Amino acid sequence: MAGRHPLQRLASPSRQLSMILHLAGIASFSASFQFLNGWETPMSASFGGHYQFLTILGLSLAQCTFVVGFLADITLSPQLFRLKNILSVCSAPLEVLISILYWGLCAIDKSLVFPPESQLDFLPDFGFHAAPAVFLATDLLLLSPPWTVNAYSALALSEVLAFSYWFWVEYCFSHNGWYPYPIFGILSTWQRALLFTFSASLMTGSTMLLKWTYGKVNGVGEFKREAVTDPTGIRKRE
Repeated sequence: MAGRHPLQRLASPSRQLSMILHLAGIASFSASFQFLNGWETPMSASFGGHYQFLTILGLSLAQCTFVVGFLADITLSPQLFRLKNILSVCSAPLEVLISILYWGLCAIDKSLVFPPESQLDFLPDFGFHAAPAVFLATDLLLLSPPWTVNAYSALALSEVLAFSYWFWVEYCFSHNGWYPYPIFGILSTWQRALLFTFSASLMTGSTMLLKWTYGKVNGVGEFKREAVTDPTGIRKRE
């Protein structure tokens, strides 16, 4: 078993709990993809297919993160472990964002994210829109070293992802004539710009929240204070 980072709650990479968690996550994500392959909708035959959904792009990144983590567990490779942690900086906040946006909009009106004929039963709905965030957050809090990313870096990453996705959505719209999420069709262009800007800010906030929670769970006071009082990392550099 490889030794864990001194600020890390449990050993990882390892062939014990870490490998079990990564296998469970891979099984959950694979089951969601299996469901997707058999789910015939107008979206599946359109340009971009199901990959027009941010949910599916996030699920793909989550799958990649956990596959790399599982390979690190098997080989006890520190290089693969570092790669898993790099991917996690992107995938974990993204999945938290997806969960917040999806369940928040569903609480308002589920037809904003799914037309009535395409709405999911609870189990696949949970698999797509909650399980990835739960698995990735658990991996971060218990099986990963602390993140060193500050708010400026997190915001830059979030903006790149948000506006790259917006470009992809508009490109698919130019081929299909409709958006994957009904809410995009309701909003004007400037309102969509505000939505994506808000989403980037929310993803930044989820990054700092995960960093603060890591400090809380693992008793690392420095990361709790930094996430709240010095999220940009300016004071630390001074």
